[in-house]
Amino acid sequence: MLKLAANINYLFTELPFLERFSAAADHGFSGVEILMPYAYRAEDVSSCLQLNNLECVLINTPYGEGFGGHTGLGAINGREKGFYDDANRALDYAEKIACRRVHALAGIPEKDTDLDICREKFVTNLRVMAELAADREITILIEPLNIFDFPGYYLTFQEQAHSILIDVGMANVALQMDFYHCQIMEGDLASKFNRFQKNIGHIQIAGVPGRNEPFIGEINYPYILELIDSSDYTGWVGAEYTPIGTTKAGLHWTKSYGIK
Repeated sequence: MLKLAANINYLFTELPFLERFSAAADHGFSGVEILMPYAYRAEDVSSCLQLNNLECVLINTPYGEGFGGHTGLGAINGREKGFYDDANRALDYAEKIACRRVHALAGIPEKDTDLDICREKFVTNLRVMAELAADREITILIEPLNIFDFPGYYLTFQEQAHSILIDVGMANVALQMDFYHCQIMEGDLASKFNRFQKNIGHIQIAGVPGRNEPFIGEINYPYILELIDSSDYTGWVGAEYTPIGTTKAGLHWTKSYGIK
C-alpha cells in the first residue's frame, strides 16, 4: 500500500504549526513533510514526532531570503560557502529529528548566467553534500520545479535532473519527482515515472491547475497512484497541496490508503 505523508506546511494550516503533527496522526498519517522547519527548535519538532509516532520523511535546505525569491544556492556560482552552510544546517537539523531525506534547493541564477557553470557547481555541491550526509544515512534529493511558480529556477525538467544524478554518481543522491511540477512543465507523467523510477527517492502530488487536492484538475491520480503502488517504488508519497476548504474536508480521496 502507498505510504502517504502529509506536508504540514500545506495541510492542517488551520492549526498552529506544532499542533499539526497530532492532527496528521489523528487522520492516519504516519509520515509528515516539513519544508521549512528552521523557525522551530529541532527538540520541539522531535518531541512532536515521537509523541505522535510520526516520521519526518522530508525537509528542504533553507530557502534563504524569502520564499519564492532566494530558493537555495545549490547551482549558484560564487555562493558555495552559503550552500555549504545551508547544507550543514539542514543535515544537522535532519539528524536531530531522525529525517532521512533532505531536498537540496538549486536556486535562481542571475540573468545571463552561464547555465553550464551552474550545472557544474550543482554537481560539485551535491557531491560534497552527499559526502557529508553519507555517515548520517541521509539521502539528498533534487527536484525539478515549474517556472511559473518559481520563475528562473535552475532545475526544471526530469531529464535534466536525471542527467545531473548520473554525473554526481553517488548512491545517496536521488530524484524527488513532484507530479504537479512535472505535469505543468512536461506532462507524460506515466512514462516519465517509468523511465526514471530507479532514480526516484521521493514523490509529491497535487492537482493541476491550482495545486489543490489531487482529485481536482487534469491529472488522473487514481491511475497514477495505482501505477506507483504496483511498481517497485517503496518510498513515500507526499501530499503537498493547498486545500480548497479545510484539510479534513478534502481528505476523502485518501481513505483507500488508510487515511481518514
